[in-house]
Amino acid sequence: MAKPFFRLQKFLRRTQFLLFFLTAAYLMAGSLLLLQRSRLVIQQGTRGTSSIQVSPVSDMVIGVGILDTRTMQNPRLSSKLLVDMDVLHDPTSDQRYGPRWLMSRNSELRQLRRRWFHRFINEQEPMQATGSKVTQHTGENKGTYIGCFSDDSREKTLKGAVFYDLRKMTVSHCQEACAERAYTYAGLEYGAECYCGNKLPVTIARQEECNNECKGEKGSICGGVNRLSVYRVEELRAGTKRRRNVIYRGCFRAPENLTVTFSASLIQSNLTVEMCSEFCSKKEFPLAVIGGPECYCGYPTMHFTLHDSVDRLFCSRLQNTSSMAEVPREENYYRVYQTPVQDTRCTDRKFLTTKSKVFVALSSFPGAGNTWARHLIEHATGYYTGSYYFDGTLYNKGFKGEKDHWRSRRTICVKTHESGKREIEMFDSAILLIRNPYKSLMAEFNRKCAGHLGYATDRNWKSKEWPDFVNSYASWWASHVLDWLKYGKHLFVIHYEDLKQNLIPKLKEMVEFLNMTVTEDRLLCVENNRDGNFKRSGARQKDFEPFTQEMKDLINSYILTVDEALKRRNLTGLPREYVPR
Repeated sequence: MAKPFFRLQKFLRRTQFLLFFLTAAYLMAGSLLLLQRSRLVIQQGTRGTSSIQVSPVSDMVIGVGILDTRTMQNPRLSSKLLVDMDVLHDPTSDQRYGPRWLMSRNSELRQLRRRWFHRFINEQEPMQATGSKVTQHTGENKGTYIGCFSDDSREKTLKGAVFYDLRKMTVSHCQEACAERAYTYAGLEYGAECYCGNKLPVTIARQEECNNECKGEKGSICGGVNRLSVYRVEELRAGTKRRRNVIYRGCFRAPENLTVTFSASLIQSNLTVEMCSEFCSKKEFPLAVIGGPECYCGYPTMHFTLHDSVDRLFCSRLQNTSSMAEVPREENYYRVYQTPVQDTRCTDRKFLTTKSKVFVALSSFPGAGNTWARHLIEHATGYYTGSYYFDGTLYNKGFKGEKDHWRSRRTICVKTHESGKREIEMFDSAILLIRNPYKSLMAEFNRKCAGHLGYATDRNWKSKEWPDFVNSYASWWASHVLDWLKYGKHLFVIHYEDLKQNLIPKLKEMVEFLNMTVTEDRLLCVENNRDGNFKRSGARQKDFEPFTQEMKDLINSYILTVDEALKRRNLTGLPREYVPR
């Protein structure tokens, strides 16, 4: 009997130290998390928000469980919850210290921890970059390092093209991107931004001021705060194609004063499209205008909008003498080409300097073009848009408002896919973007299967996942619009198809709704950069019809319901192409 007792005593003596260590580690981890959470709340408080507003209070209590509305994009989640969400809201749940309040507060803290984690991870990277003295500038890079230069945010010298990658930017990546577009210099800034151009910046900075480590390459420098690490780009290796993609924009009547409209010109016999495009690219202009031996470079402006093209016959009259009688002799017509140079007159963006008094939502069903609308709004107004969610892919590509707290009011508007009474009424006004449900469902399914720029495979479309997705998401498309029509305080409804077809007029209406004024030239710049970085390219959709007759009957019933609801609000009904097919 004594022997088993002795073994038990020996085992307890050995394990008590392990238990003590685990208990101490658990308490220390909890204390550190609590301190960090308190620090984050204080930081949010100094920006004018209360501690209760630090995290979104949008969790709905169902029985004894909690439904986080940020999981509403899960295709397995029944969309009926979205329709009935307003029924779940009980005013008595706001009473402090009640069971429901405690569960809601618990949810707030969970979301606070999530946001703290994202903020903590992203804050550590610049700290590490500034804390380490990295002096590597060459290594495997193909270009020649020129030096560290000051960057004027108002008038950038390297403005031929702009790229962002806040996760994987490297010196080689920036150099290759600039070399492919025939630029001479590549400059890196903030560890993640790449600028291309043909002129060196004027002001030289101290070498130690370029101290930000590249986000995608440890040990290499990618500029600093308002500081550019500049490289001279060398020729690409043999076999690597330079991207001289010159796009024909059409035949247009020449403006009244060519020298005022266009900033650079060249007259040369035997002038070719390639010669004119290369000349304008070196001058960093996005348009090359050709007429006979004359070459002009410039931007789309009020005097030359590129809106009223004419038949190509007018521009080819010199080659086709038989058509001369059909062409007015007193007018000149020119061929217009898009050079590889990016129009950078509207690429500068920033956060609002003072908090917005009006809290505006940019609401849409997933797959309805919200990211594209954000691109247009940011470039038109010059201010970042925020997001109710955090999408690392969008943040890494330049949507810096993704990282900012969605309630900070430092962004011009906030992206959301949410519906339900409480989620809608927290906004003062909203832009409601509606897209054809057939196109929206396919776009969102592509995103879920292959990301923002990819396409779902044939195997995805023919799997059981696609019909389940349609059954779940089709009703959400309808309930999303109906909820915003019911609970939205001040709505501006715009259809994706109208925005795509009449970009400038519709974008101007959106900007006016946001209480902003922009110049006509800036809007024309947005039109010149209309696609942004998130337009799907490559193979088109499959030949077969992805929607069965049962799916069509379901979706068509929702189309008719939404159309009637819009007309009851004295709003324009759905476009004709939505009509059941």
